[in-house]
Amino acid sequence: MNFFSLFATTALTFGIPSAHAQGLQPQAVQAEPAARPDHTPGVGQSLPLSNNSSNNVATDTHTTIAPTLPAASVGNDGTARAYLQEARDDLVATGRTGQAQQALEMAETRTLDRVIPPGEATGPSQSEMVGLISAARSALGNSDIAQTIRLIDQALKI
Repeated sequence: MNFFSLFATTALTFGIPSAHAQGLQPQAVQAEPAARPDHTPGVGQSLPLSNNSSNNVATDTHTTIAPTLPAASVGNDGTARAYLQEARDDLVATGRTGQAQQALEMAETRTLDRVIPPGEATGPSQSEMVGLISAARSALGNSDIAQTIRLIDQALKI
């Protein structure tokens, strides 16, 4: 008996009784949940959580799922300047890179809030403030805290 015949005979011998016992019903494969079972997407914090900055630049991106960062203490209605000051304070006083990243992202978003007439948007913002915040996020992603603080200071002077 060759190997293939032995394999087929073994598979049929052991496979058919289990298939018959299960009534030949396909079994659903249960995947790991993407989030905790009681979580509603878009409501509250989702997983994974992290206190460290990440996914700013290629060298600090280790997964396609960016972790949820701590919320900025300024709240959702702060000004760009308030978020920049919080990012600076987070880095200088406590070294909280995750909260600083969140504050920088919020500051950048607030800086991008502007009215552009249809047809006039030709590309990314050329704002000096946006450029400095983007550079600060990149410096943070490269773990260069001193440069991040210098860039935040420059942005605060505008």
